[in-house]
Amino acid sequence: MSVLPDGDTSRGHGRAIMRWVLAAFYVAAGIAHLWVPEKLLLITPAWVPYPTQLIVLTGLFELAASTALVTKPLRWWAGVAMALYALCVWPANFKHALDGIEMPLIGSSWWYHGPRLAFQPVIIWWALFSAGVIDWPYREALATERP
Repeated sequence: MSVLPDGDTSRGHGRAIMRWVLAAFYVAAGIAHLWVPEKLLLITPAWVPYPTQLIVLTGLFELAASTALVTKPLRWWAGVAMALYALCVWPANFKHALDGIEMPLIGSSWWYHGPRLAFQPVIIWWALFSAGVIDWPYREALATERP
């Protein structure tokens, strides 16, 4: 396994790519939350308090967390926060799917919703793994690669 200039391993290089890809998706989502919050109100569950303000705050969170994820001092915390956030917005994804709400560029097809709902746990894992919070499923592989 090669070592990169910052002392990280080649597996760390893969995590870096994962971080940047995840950050890019969250930046796009953050921009959408700030640009068209009224569209996201359609999929916000009725029990959410202050929905418009919360959508704007989540947009700001997505932008800040994306920045933190790609910076070393805040990376671990950003990963934890992004994983918790992905868990918290899952009800909106279910509402979007079950109510068949049309969204620009997304529509209401189960070809989108099925994979999207199933992928949410992967997004949670992705945030934790790319931030170095967890090593699963590679912990055992890492232990056997060390001399």
